[in-house]
Amino acid sequence: MSAAGSARRRGEASLQAIAHEVLTRPEAGLRLAVSRLDRRRFLQLTGLAGGGLMLAFSLRPAGAATAPARETVGAETLAPSAYLRISTEGIVIHATQPECGQGVKTAMPMIIAEELDAAWSEVEVRQSWISETDFGRQFAGGSTGIPRVWLPMRRAGAVARVMLVAAAAEHWGVAAEDCTTADSHVLHASSGRRVAYVALADAAARLPVPDAERVALKPREAFRLLGTRVTGVDNTALVTGQPLFGSDQQLPGMRHAAYVKCPAIGGRVRSANLDVIRALPGIDSAFVLEGNGDLTELKPGIAIVGRDTWAVMQAREALEVEWDETSAARDDWAETLAEARRLTDSQGAERLADQGDLDAALAGATTTVEAIYSYAFVAHAQLEPQTCTAWYHADEGRIELWAPTQTPQRAVSNVAGLLDLDESAITLHQLRMGGGFGRRLVNDPVCEAAAIARRIDGPVKLQWTREDDMHHDYLRAGGFHALKGGLDAEGRAVAWQNHFITFTADGRNPVFGGNLRPNEDLGHLIANFRLERTQLPWASPCGFWRAPGASVFAFALQGFLHELSTAAGRDHLEFLLEILGEPRWLEPDNTWALHTGRAADVLKLAAEQAGWGRSLPEGRALGLAFYFSHAAHVAQVAEVSVEDGQRIRVHEVTVACDVGPIVNLSGAENQSEGSVIDGLSAMAGQKLTHERGRVRESNFDRYPLLRLPQAPRVSTHFIQSDWSPSGLGEPVLPPVAPAVCNAVYTACGRRIRQLPISEQGFRLI
Repeated sequence: MSAAGSARRRGEASLQAIAHEVLTRPEAGLRLAVSRLDRRRFLQLTGLAGGGLMLAFSLRPAGAATAPARETVGAETLAPSAYLRISTEGIVIHATQPECGQGVKTAMPMIIAEELDAAWSEVEVRQSWISETDFGRQFAGGSTGIPRVWLPMRRAGAVARVMLVAAAAEHWGVAAEDCTTADSHVLHASSGRRVAYVALADAAARLPVPDAERVALKPREAFRLLGTRVTGVDNTALVTGQPLFGSDQQLPGMRHAAYVKCPAIGGRVRSANLDVIRALPGIDSAFVLEGNGDLTELKPGIAIVGRDTWAVMQAREALEVEWDETSAARDDWAETLAEARRLTDSQGAERLADQGDLDAALAGATTTVEAIYSYAFVAHAQLEPQTCTAWYHADEGRIELWAPTQTPQRAVSNVAGLLDLDESAITLHQLRMGGGFGRRLVNDPVCEAAAIARRIDGPVKLQWTREDDMHHDYLRAGGFHALKGGLDAEGRAVAWQNHFITFTADGRNPVFGGNLRPNEDLGHLIANFRLERTQLPWASPCGFWRAPGASVFAFALQGFLHELSTAAGRDHLEFLLEILGEPRWLEPDNTWALHTGRAADVLKLAAEQAGWGRSLPEGRALGLAFYFSHAAHVAQVAEVSVEDGQRIRVHEVTVACDVGPIVNLSGAENQSEGSVIDGLSAMAGQKLTHERGRVRESNFDRYPLLRLPQAPRVSTHFIQSDWSPSGLGEPVLPPVAPAVCNAVYTACGRRIRQLPISEQGFRLI
């Protein structure tokens, strides 16, 4: 195997590990671990000597050993695993998960504050430190943030509330059952007495910790904070330009760095004019890094370090490199497109599902429909290009990192392996991210910064350019679907065949985001169903893009369902509800699977709110789509008009979601609206094309983002069900494209089967 092939294999293994970490489902056993402490140990952990109540809760996978809590030697108050602290100084709740714009820094503390009955205006939210021992897994991805902490954080707040009530009742000499709580106070109604939590903290700290699993939690109808609109805790700092992001970091004596890699993955440095670069004004050093063989960590390249970003950028322009591309990727989109189109006329190389008698059903169908859907590779295009600041303290054998990463704990382990350090010698300061969408699950910029810092005396900030981000992204995979469906004389769907053409890096497994499972294809609800797969070789890296897989599968599958209902001459809502059938879980005993009743409810709600069936002017129409992903049921109706057969205006998108109880209504609406905008932007004109392993598009001049005049009104309606909450950062995006494209067909009779829609001559206005 070539060096590049070995590196790709290691990179795929690393991505598999990230996938396992990120996509672990809440029902797989994440639960609250509350240490069983003797009185002496509890007093140590609660920080009684310093005056205050510090609850040591930990999020760990079920069955994991309870690690000893960290102690701060010499400090008056210890802070092990402290999600919540109440002292005379106030109420502090730590936000433990990375914030990348999805709102968890606000939403997660709200969960604790609700059960605590704390006045939100009196809560101080702080970003926590990074520690698996103290907090369990800390990451932002897979729309798992709220589901993973929902019960643990509710119990954290409830336990604290019970202890505060007990302390007040003991002080007043009354029964705890006669006390209530509200707005950070314990109240005794019959005597009219009330006392603030902060005044009870010392007394509460002396009480035993109740069993968290036995403490009663509030019913949803008793929520006073959850489900309301709460502004983000960082909003004031954001609008006043405070340094929250990775790109904002400044340290005394800090140097600036760029890292130049081969534009074709797998390429290595053969030679470069490094002597010329080192002699340029403001440049301190320039050197080659050979990489560590893992493409998700450190690729081969050239580091340029200087006193400011301008000097480094100018030096980069003067850099001349001869790349050894013997083992580099040679991906070519035009060649791949031709091969995929040839394969759509043949059977798939693998048969993933075959139920009923598809061939007989198609042969006996009154009407058959065939279509080929395709979608291009796309980039994440997050607003903030990749960056990381690192400071290697050679005299102490340790390193500090200031990183906007979605997987901080994995970043620590990545750097530990790269630099041959113990993880205890690595301190990572979690920073807010200017967008992530899955790209910052991979920590290659953190590893690059660490490797550069080891060669530098003092702190150094690595800053990628937009071109770096586009050329070295982990892309949303392209793909193709050759679909065939059959209808009976009554217009019912009786057959569904999907030949899915995707990509593979290792010759065995699909690339990330390119793996369609049978139960993700709603065609499997039709009696006669077949799913086949063919994999084409692809070396350039693919990764987790917002709603991996679902973001494009929905376009093809929901679009083809509309083709079938149109061919049947039936109302599309009625057609979809018929396919869903009676309310049931599609996977028994798995409440995180699709529930056909919940799916039907969001379809009906979206249709009702959008006025489904109302008459519209000529050239204007409604389009409907549904998709299930990340345990969330989402339906959308897009109101669209088409001018001159190609200019599309999306007037409004109506969203209906069932994601369980809403934590922060403001944040939930923000996530929904952002997903719609992101989905429209990718749908409209975004694509990456490869030639000789190189991405042709390098910046937003050739990779257009949605503009404000093109953005529609978005209205979101939530079904506040009692199921455990599911994620919301990703599942609203998949139905956007099919809802719009279905509306376009109804408005003008032209069917869109390619993404971006600009490939068929359409454009948003």
